[in-house]
Amino acid sequence: MSFEIPCRGNERLKQLVERVNADPELLQMWKNANINAVDRCGISDHGEVHIRIVTHAALKILRLLAAAGVKTNIVKDHGLTADDAEVIVVLAACLHDLGISVHRDGHEQYSLWIAYPKSRQLLTGIYAEPALTVMVTETLHAIVAHAAEERCLTIEAGVLKVADATDMTHGRSRIPFQAGVVNIHSVSAQAVNALKIEAGEKKPIRLAITLGNSAGIFQVDELLRDKLRNSSIGDLVEVAVLVEGETERRVITGYTF
Repeated sequence: MSFEIPCRGNERLKQLVERVNADPELLQMWKNANINAVDRCGISDHGEVHIRIVTHAALKILRLLAAAGVKTNIVKDHGLTADDAEVIVVLAACLHDLGISVHRDGHEQYSLWIAYPKSRQLLTGIYAEPALTVMVTETLHAIVAHAAEERCLTIEAGVLKVADATDMTHGRSRIPFQAGVVNIHSVSAQAVNALKIEAGEKKPIRLAITLGNSAGIFQVDELLRDKLRNSSIGDLVEVAVLVEGETERRVITGYTF
């Protein structure tokens, strides 16, 4: 399955996507990351499917911000373009979890030393110095700042951080939970039916979350709220949560401890 995103005339982004698809090392690192996450740690998917979801979410969030007139830091601080901001968020999304191929714990830091040579490799020829180094360092910042406790110093980093948290539907929570263990983590991870990214009524971004069970509120509070709090775009995002149905869908019938 090829890695595809809507490039919308962004030629540099199109070149990057072509290089990602032609990079067997990167594709294998995504697989290795998922082996560590799912098979060895027993937590939710952090491989190629997660990368695709986060990439599409990040690009949609970034484009909604641009439509609302929000300037990115690559434009404000370095005089580059909105197209270059798209390259940063897509590349950072592709590389942000590579550190899990080394170890799940502290993976954001491991991702950095893998992402530095890989980002330079993927961008060389698309950018020349000094823009190449600017693009690489801004990408690295977005990667390390996707950790919940890290401050985002750029709009691009905040976009990736929030996009990472949006992958929370039906067992895809970014909060680690052990498969087969019944607790608030595992129950709530099954309770999110859908998450839609759209233009907000009062703010540029609206995250419309549909729950099949109110236990999913844990996902919103413990994952999304924390990510928004330490992002650079928290005040640009509104969150609407709806619990579906007259009666809640039962995620489990009961448990003992």
